[in-house]
Amino acid sequence: MKWKLTGRFLLSVVIIVVIVLIANIIILIATAVVTRDYPAKITNSPENFTRSFEENISIKEGKPLLSDQGVEKLREANAWIEFLDTNGNVISHTFAPPEAPTHYSPVELVNKYRYSEGKGYTSYVYFKDDISYIINIQDPETFRYVGVWNLKQTFGWISSYTLYIIIADILITIIIAFFFGRSLTKPLSQILNHIQNLRNREFTTIQPRKGLYGEVFHNLSEVSNALAMQEKERAQLEKMREEWISNVSHDMKTPLASIRGYAEIMQDETSTKQELKSYAGIIEKQSMHMNDLLEDLNLTMRLRNQQLPLQLQQTNMVTFLREMVIQLLNEPKYEHTTIHFMPSTENLYSEIDRHFMERAMYNFIYNALRHNDEDVELTIAITVEQHELYIKIQDNGKGIEEEDLDHIFERYYRGTSTAHTDGTGLGTAIARDIIIAHHGEVWMTSIVNEGTTVHILLPQLIVT
Repeated sequence: MKWKLTGRFLLSVVIIVVIVLIANIIILIATAVVTRDYPAKITNSPENFTRSFEENISIKEGKPLLSDQGVEKLREANAWIEFLDTNGNVISHTFAPPEAPTHYSPVELVNKYRYSEGKGYTSYVYFKDDISYIINIQDPETFRYVGVWNLKQTFGWISSYTLYIIIADILITIIIAFFFGRSLTKPLSQILNHIQNLRNREFTTIQPRKGLYGEVFHNLSEVSNALAMQEKERAQLEKMREEWISNVSHDMKTPLASIRGYAEIMQDETSTKQELKSYAGIIEKQSMHMNDLLEDLNLTMRLRNQQLPLQLQQTNMVTFLREMVIQLLNEPKYEHTTIHFMPSTENLYSEIDRHFMERAMYNFIYNALRHNDEDVELTIAITVEQHELYIKIQDNGKGIEEEDLDHIFERYYRGTSTAHTDGTGLGTAIARDIIIAHHGEVWMTSIVNEGTTVHILLPQLIVT
């Protein structure tokens, strides 16, 4: 951004210089075009005409003679000529008007040369040998004036003019600097204000802008939106954590209350041996539930901190999953469950920690069985997709609402449609983290009243 600003400023300066140069060139070209005939006009000026007219005059025996060419030139120039002797007397003339004087004093000759007569013609006085001649040219575009040059006044005028130029340049510079600085500082002020809002956790949206700071405003808007989303997720996570802590506290208090109650009953000497054995079994069951809860808490913290020690070993995933299905169907609770196991081949290998992977797979399978009706059917398929093992666990049960599906892998989350709340609320999140720890991927799709599918990708191990 620093170099971009510098480059933009230098580019502005270069553009201004180029514009000034182009303007100067245009002025020079225009001046050249306008004044292209000026040398010729100077050559044909009345002054040059009279200076070169001498060649048309000859003196013979002290008398001036005008050539025919000279007469023609006078006619074309709309001029007339008078010849004077040394005393100022007019001795001859050509085309002179009747009212022309016949004698000129030295003062009259000087005034005639210095000033226009005000009659539409200008006089030029020259001489050849002892003969003086006056050429009078009628030309309204030509006039003569007398100027007086005062050096001190001239320098004073130049100084004043220079001062005015400097003041004007300063004003122009201030105006340009104001608008240029405003165009720079106003967006910067807005950027600083937005950063202040971000620091105060006020995630406002910035209107998109174009120009130099467009990218900055776009990035700030993206950051603001991302932080707003993270803040929303953090608040939601905090709410779920509080609910989970409340549920865990309740889950801990329930077995503790049972253990304490049955322990007090067992102290009653009137209890029979059979009753004591029954009470001891209930205490054992509740203590195991508490142990599972504490293990889940410990495991989820280790997974969160990526401190899960995996004991990887080469495993045929087809055999691994088949044994899990058989073990599940051998449980009395699920002996009537319909499970379809569909491997694409009998030998598909991967490196896994059998204990943790079994826990992850059972979590998905048990969820499909617990949260659906007893007649639910399960399909477990395994195949190869783009050099990865693709495991699909699909049921035809109730399905999951879209709102719950978006949070299904989050810790502490229980869906609103979940009927069973005897778990710890960490099972799905732990299963997801176990898959990720094996460098795999997992996601879930579901359609309400049609069923849910868990998709798992694991690295394939090629065994020769």
